[in-house]
This record gives sequence, C-alpha cells and structure tokens, in this order.
Amino acid sequence: MEDIEQQDSSFIWGNFFKRDREKDILTLLRNVPIFEGLSRSDLKAVERILHRRKYHAGEYIFRESDPGLGMYIIERGEVSIVAESRSAEITRLYQGDFFGEMALFNERPRNASAVAYEDTKLFGFFQPDLFGLLETRPRIGVKVVAKLARILAERLYKANQTNARIMAELARKDIS
Repeated sequence: MEDIEQQDSSFIWGNFFKRDREKDILTLLRNVPIFEGLSRSDLKAVERILHRRKYHAGEYIFRESDPGLGMYIIERGEVSIVAESRSAEITRLYQGDFFGEMALFNERPRNASAVAYEDTKLFGFFQPDLFGLLETRPRIGVKVVAKLARILAERLYKANQTNARIMAELARKDIS
C-alpha cells in the first residue's frame, strides 16, 4: 500500500512540475517578439517543434562563416555574439533573447559566432521547422513569418540609419 501511495505522490508531483515547466516555456515563448500575439494553443504547437539544446560555458553554438540553419531562443544562460574576424564581442544575450533568425530565410554563412558564455539551455527553431509550420499550421506560420519580416525590416532600417550617419561623419572628416 505504501508503494502505491509513493507512486501516486510522485505521479502527482511529476505532473505538477511538468505543468510548471510547460507554463514557464509558454511564458518564455510569449515574450519572444516573433511569437507575440499567438494564442496558448498556438504557442503549444510551436513548442512541440522546437529543439532543446544544452551548451557548456565556452562551447560554440555556431561559428562565423558556418551556414545558417536556423535561430535560437535562450531558455536559460548567456550567449556571447562574437565577430571573430575582428576579435570583438558584438553583444551579450540573456534569457528570452533570440538570435540567428536571418537563417530562417536563407542559408548564407553566419556573420558572427555564438558562444555560450555560461552553461546555457536553448531552443532551436530551424528553417525546416518554419516551412513545416507554414505547411501544417499556415495561420500560425504566417503570423510568425510576418513578425520576422517586421523585425528584420526594423533592423535593416536601423542599420541603414547607422550607415548613413557613419558615411556623413566620414564625409565631414574628408572635408576638414
């Protein structure tokens, strides 16, 4: 009888913690801009196709010039984005941040490396996953692609502004 009570107890606690973990994952996904506005059931559909990855501190997630295969969402830990060609850290990313999203649209070589700054857990969302989502759940897939397009357009706009500012500064220096 005691064994059955222990099994029931562990079953209940196991389900309780599983629900908490699922809730945490859905909360994390809800806060990722490309999944913003998706319903709970939409987020669950996305969560089912994500790939869990673990990296130790100092381990490469991908290297500069590797072909882009998809994007990553940080569940826990820190990731350093590094321009190895310039030996410089570009940025540090934390829980809930995402990176590598341009690879969802093309397989061009990565323009920077991603390195786990500390032990890190990630979700991978790869190009075949996006295409499968578009095929099997087109309503969700189109929402995700539309958000990605907006994010990439905004980043391109900001990059163009920065480029124009730098060009203007260089032109002023040439005149001086």
